[in-house]
Order: sequence, then C-alpha cells, then structure tokens
Amino acid sequence: MSQIKPALDLGDELLIDAEPDEKPDLSPSRSNLSRVILGISLVLIAFNLRPLFSSASTLLPEIREQIGLSAFGASLLTTLPVVCLGVFSPLAPRLADRFGAEKTLGVMMLLLTIGTALRGLHAATPLFLGTALAGGCIAVGNVLLPGLVKRDFPNRTALMTGFYTMALCGGAAAAAGLTLPIKTASGSLSIGLAIWALPAFLVFVLWLPQNFSTHAKRAKLRVSVQGLWQDRLAWNVTLFTGLQSALAYCVFGWLVPILRERGLDGVTAGGIVSVSVMVQAAACIIAPQLAVRGKDQRLVNAAFVGVAVIALFGLLFAPLSTVWFWAILQGIGQGSLIALAMTTIVLRSGSPQIAAHLSGMAQFVGYCLAAIGPLLVGLIRAFTGSFSASALLFLALGMGAGWHGWRAGRNLHVNVTTTEKDN
Repeated sequence: MSQIKPALDLGDELLIDAEPDEKPDLSPSRSNLSRVILGISLVLIAFNLRPLFSSASTLLPEIREQIGLSAFGASLLTTLPVVCLGVFSPLAPRLADRFGAEKTLGVMMLLLTIGTALRGLHAATPLFLGTALAGGCIAVGNVLLPGLVKRDFPNRTALMTGFYTMALCGGAAAAAGLTLPIKTASGSLSIGLAIWALPAFLVFVLWLPQNFSTHAKRAKLRVSVQGLWQDRLAWNVTLFTGLQSALAYCVFGWLVPILRERGLDGVTAGGIVSVSVMVQAAACIIAPQLAVRGKDQRLVNAAFVGVAVIALFGLLFAPLSTVWFWAILQGIGQGSLIALAMTTIVLRSGSPQIAAHLSGMAQFVGYCLAAIGPLLVGLIRAFTGSFSASALLFLALGMGAGWHGWRAGRNLHVNVTTTEKDN
C-alpha cells in the first residue's frame, strides 16, 4: 500500500480532480495564450450546465398546456435531469480515463447541443429524450470541469473557482430571466426551449482545439480507494450534499411556478428567480472563506441551511411586497450551501485522490436523492391543489441537511486506505 500525501491547501484548493486517480501532470506547460483560451472555454462550458433546469421550469405552464403533460408528467420533467446527474456521474472518470477529459468534454458539449435542441420539437417524446440526454451530459461536465481547473490553474484555483461558480449561476439566471421573453417575442414554445442549444454549440466549436492539445491524454497511474462506502463521515458528507441539492433543485424546478401561482406574472417571477440565482454566485465565493476560518464547519453548515429554509417559507407565505427580500435571502442561503458542500468534500479528504472518490460518491447518491425533492413538490401540488404543503417537505429536507451538515462539519478525515496501480 502506497502512501498518499495529504496535501490540500484550502486557501487555494477548493476543487477536486476531474480525472480522479491520475498522478500530477508532467506534460509540457501551457502557454499564457493557451491558458487564457482554456480558462474562457471552461467558464463558458460551466455557463451551459444549468439552463436546462431553469428554462423548462419557467415555461412549465405553457409546456403542460401545449404538449398536454399531466401533473405527474410535469413533475417527472423537472426531476429527470436531476436523476441523470446522479446516474451518469460515475461514468465521467471512466470516460476520462479512456479518452481523456478534453475529448470527453468535447463530445459532451455536442450531445448537450443535440439534447437541448430536441426539446424544441414540440412533442412529449423528444422533450423527455432531449432532457435525459442533456442531463447526462451535464453530469459528465459537473465531474470533469473542476479537475481541469485544478490541473491547469494550480496557482489560480480560487480565482477560477469564482469564475466557474458565477458562470454556473449565470447560466441558470439567464435561462430563468430570458426564456419566457424569448418565447413571447418569437411566439414559439419550441424556440423558447431550443434556443439554449445555440450557446452550447458555440462552446463546442470553441472547445475543438483542446481535443488536440498535448494535455488531451489518458492518465497513466491510478490510485484505488477502499473503505469509503463504509465510512460514516463519508455518508454524512454525501447526505449533506444530497439534501442541500434537493432544496436547490426544488428552487430551480418549482420556484417560478410557485410565484406565478401566488399571482405574479411569468416575466416577473422569472426575473425574481434570476436575481436569486445571481445572488448565489456571490455567496458561493464568500461562504468557503467563512468556512475555513473556524476550527470546524458545523455551525456555518447548519446556519446556512436555516437561512435557505426560512427564505423558502417566506417565498411561500410572506406578502408579495416582500418577495424580493426573501428571494435574495434564499440566494444567499442556497448559494452558500452549494459552495459549502464542495468545500466539505475537500476538507474531509486526506488527499486529492480521496477527494475525487468522495465527490463521486456524493454526486452519485446525492443527486439521486436530490431528484426526489422536485418530484415530491409536483406530487404535493397535484394532490393538494396548492404549493403550500411543500413547506413540510422543505422543513424535512432542511432538518436532514442541517443534521448531516453538522456531522460533516467536524474536523476529521474520512477513514480509507489507498493503493496505487497501473492504468
């Protein structure tokens, strides 16, 4: 059994390996111009990893009316991409091992373009097929992008983390705020849904040169990690990640319909969600800095769960005159939780290799668990005729996330063993 050096500098390293089991890259370093182009490309890829969720949510009433979806079908549509995030995430490291992360990301962007475009064919079958295809591609991107940032920007990881996170939130915010106006201006539901294939295709073209770079190669050595799935702390991290994700995707999938049902018009509701998501970007940058200042993260994890849940209650029940306050507060809470979940994965790991495996476990289980959230919101709405009862679901998810966030915030490392082997 080899010794893995537990070097995780939390001042700079807030991301995990995309190709999780490779040794440090020894290939020639990139030129400054190449690195700038790569950085821009990664940020633009990140922008395309969230419009799938908020674009469909914004147009959900129109989708149900024009395509004829039942209440269960609408719930399934909001849940399907989240399920894909969990189901397909374990494939990402294997694809990267075989083909290289760059080539895998290139194919992912092409398939994301096709999947997004399929949603504009104005029928239920291509709508669900395209959503599933795009969701699988996003799962691969979620896993591979952070490692490329870590590998190629070792001295600028914190800066790239900020750009990357802001791009994720920017993509979700843009789709939430612009999809309905685009649909209204074009007079076509199909255009409103399929328009988001265009930026994905442009990024695919921009990314093509990366497929032929000297860095687009397979890893030569792997590190095997044993005992992770039997470790209680690993499960605390995983369930904290999953339960906070369930809250996040309830927001992505249903907050616009919730606000529209409360009496706001679609454009205003989409704008409110767009602003809330943009606030998440700032919170994602600030929260990790707060987390690493204390001796552990128990209090900060639990506190921001409370902020996110209280804000959701405000969005459900408080007077509409205060809706902007609650939307901004929810953005602060939810954005902080997203960043804290990522930070917790790194802090509880003794090495980058262990962090990658813990991330894979957290994404696989966490996103499958997160998919239950938006599905239950839709079913609650169908059975009760109102979103009000969803407050009980938000409370339950928040209590679970708070408990596991408290446990995951202890100043400990997951207890695993590691061995090296040839790829």
